[in-house]
Amino acid sequence: MKKITIIFRHAPHGNASSREGLDLALLSASFEQEISLVFADDGVLNLLKEQQPSLIGGRDFISTFKALPLYDIDNTYACKQSMNERGISESQSLIDVELLELDEIKQQLTQADEVFVY
Repeated sequence: MKKITIIFRHAPHGNASSREGLDLALLSASFEQEISLVFADDGVLNLLKEQQPSLIGGRDFISTFKALPLYDIDNTYACKQSMNERGISESQSLIDVELLELDEIKQQLTQADEVFVY
């Protein structure tokens, strides 16, 4: 079993990066890979509840993050600094995340067999 870490660094709307990262996570988990997700920089915006992408003509893939436990994806982390810089609290997150400092994220990445950035 491979340990795969997927880093979300981009805002959820305006391009397909975040949706593609989520698709990779779910697909990899269905093949019994150990998946960890890290939300950093503008990627923490993927965590916000009650987004309405239809207002800008986008698809609502954000609600799919709620399905992560069904795929046994339990290792979900967010960069504490990124959350603070954007004024986002844990209570605003759609899913449960563990807040990590930059050094802790670096440590997490060293444990992965593969790292993908979206």
